[in-house]
Amino acid sequence: MRRLTLDTVVRRVASLLFLGSILVAPLAGQSLPADARPPVLRFTPHKLANGLEVILLEEHAVPVVNLQMWYHVGGKDELPGHTGFAHLFEHLMFKGSAHVGPDEHSRIIEAAGGFDNAETGDDTTNFFETFPSNYLERVLWLEADRMGSLNVDEANFKSERQVVEEERRVRVDNQPYGAIEEDLRAAAFTVHGYHHTPIGSIADLEKATLEDVRNFFNTYYKPNNATLVIAGDFNSEQALRWTHEYFDGIPPASGPIPRRRTPEPPQTSERVVDKSYTNTPLPAVVIGYKIPARYAPDAYPLDLASNVLAAGESSRLYQALVYKDQIAVQSAGFGNFTEDPNLFWAYAIMNPGHMPADGEKAVIGVLDTLKDKPVDRQELQKAKNQEISSFVLGRDTDEEKAVAIEAAAVIGKDPGLVNTELERYLAVTPEDIQRVAKEYFVPERATVLIITPAAQAQ
Repeated sequence: MRRLTLDTVVRRVASLLFLGSILVAPLAGQSLPADARPPVLRFTPHKLANGLEVILLEEHAVPVVNLQMWYHVGGKDELPGHTGFAHLFEHLMFKGSAHVGPDEHSRIIEAAGGFDNAETGDDTTNFFETFPSNYLERVLWLEADRMGSLNVDEANFKSERQVVEEERRVRVDNQPYGAIEEDLRAAAFTVHGYHHTPIGSIADLEKATLEDVRNFFNTYYKPNNATLVIAGDFNSEQALRWTHEYFDGIPPASGPIPRRRTPEPPQTSERVVDKSYTNTPLPAVVIGYKIPARYAPDAYPLDLASNVLAAGESSRLYQALVYKDQIAVQSAGFGNFTEDPNLFWAYAIMNPGHMPADGEKAVIGVLDTLKDKPVDRQELQKAKNQEISSFVLGRDTDEEKAVAIEAAAVIGKDPGLVNTELERYLAVTPEDIQRVAKEYFVPERATVLIITPAAQAQ
């Protein structure tokens, strides 16, 4: 969980009031006022001889630095029967290396007044720290030490495997509706790595051997499969010298980084899956539509469509299902935009007395309104305002800037996208949203998950 200071909250509220009171998003082809744009991130890219990508964003507003180390490996890179390995290494990377004891990495950061954490996704495993700027050299040394000499022994492996398994129980197995993502993706993807979620399977982790996990680490956690971003108060020349000093000696992978090149075959008809969960109190329906990857041209009108459908209580899904007809306690839609094509989610959790079939019909009816005619220009302006606000407020801290650069560099393969992506949203027309709705929100792309509480299951 990312913590906000009171000062940050106050500034964000003030910014929201500013945007909400005077900002009107320009129509396609019009320019956005300079004071309503996110700041241009003037970074400098570098590449070490061993393949490590290094991107430096030197700014001196506050004496703080955020460092992001993203490894280009996530859940989708895992082989069937070996899921959860990337998530396991999210934990193992804190268990010590040649010169750092177990959990000492975090203690050093915290003793300096900073904080660190990590996260695993479909496409990447990310490690990050925010700390006083005079600790940059030490943090670079810490990251290099665990990249080059992580202690993957039997004790650490078994200990962290138990931690990961317990995390799965809390987040998935014992959580109401906790299994819907796994079940939806398992039905929607037949061969692609998005078939499973990054948290992995307890059965796969239990049968994994120490040799299995060591091989995974030695394959993917290499400098030529990593991108380092440093943002904040530092001297770029000095930071680059330290980066060379601590990372140059780490050898790259001996061969090409293996990728699971298993494109999902085109879907030709709707898929329907019925599930019943003992810890699910209300019936629900979830529809996943196949959509293109993040940074693809159609991702932008689809993302704006999700704002129209589900951003706030004035959105179409909320107004139709929750407020007016009152058949659902919750309804929303969003695009899961990832490195490879993924799913656009549209769902409804039903009120007592209403069945999933009611929700499915209503959700599809709302999505069809995007096909019937172009969205009203005022409604599109609102959706664009929400994106502008997200961009402006999402560049408030060194961490947010570094994350944006990392995503553009690793997922988009071009860090420069961080400064041009907003223009892609602003160029979207009402006709673009109507077009993508007609193309993607169709039964041939849909996987429907029907959820019935166990007490109601027949």
